[in-house]
Amino acid sequence: MNLNLSNDTAVITGGASGIGKSIAELFAANGSSVVLVDRDPKVEDTAAEIRSKYDCQIAPMTTDVTDFSAMQTVAEFTNQTFARCDHLICAAGAGSGKYGFPFWNLEPADWENVLQVNLMGTVNAVQAMVPTMIAAKRGTILILSSVAGQIGSQTDPPYSAAKAAVINFAQCAAKDLAPYDVRVNTICPGMVKTPLNRSVWATWNASQPDSAKKSYDDWAAEKIRNIAPLNRWQDPEDVAAMAVFLASPLAKNITGQTINVDGGQVMHS
Repeated sequence: MNLNLSNDTAVITGGASGIGKSIAELFAANGSSVVLVDRDPKVEDTAAEIRSKYDCQIAPMTTDVTDFSAMQTVAEFTNQTFARCDHLICAAGAGSGKYGFPFWNLEPADWENVLQVNLMGTVNAVQAMVPTMIAAKRGTILILSSVAGQIGSQTDPPYSAAKAAVINFAQCAAKDLAPYDVRVNTICPGMVKTPLNRSVWATWNASQPDSAKKSYDDWAAEKIRNIAPLNRWQDPEDVAAMAVFLASPLAKNITGQTINVDGGQVMHS
């Protein structure tokens, strides 16, 4: 199916690995130019890998989304290099690195970085990129949230709260940007094998007595059986497929929506 993305430019934060990398690959496979943003220097290697697969235009930038001036530099670079920004995908995320059940096991200081990366990092990216979209009167913004942002996950309350916040921000942005034909949506992945998911297991496992500890695979398999009716992992590629669809003209009437790719974990009436 032709998604009509071959002349577009996508800016993807958190693109060095995990879901962000898979989204970048699928945009590249559909002929889009990509600006790949991540604070991890391995973003350079990721860009080279994607370029070798798809012979695409892809520019890596080692940048921290919590720095608004740095995100403005990303916007300036994108405009100068590609003359446009058609799609912004905010996939940068971070957990607290601690097991937060009950929430008072955490200190208030444990919340700051999580909110800065997930919420303010998203705000910074959107704020930096929207002037180009407003001027062009076209564009799409996709924010990666999580099912944790809908159900109040006790595993990591700061992460859960931050992901809830970006859903609300996306709805506000969708209303503000609709007059300019800029669409804003949120995807909530469920259980995906990413470094962040493994870190959730690691912090949980470290808090357990020896008799209750589990391997990552055993922990994840049990959790999936308990929460996902389809009883299977979600792959980064599953989320990427939804991302490029939402960016395409096929989704021209979809904005302000929160779409789950979670194996049925959260069902809406």
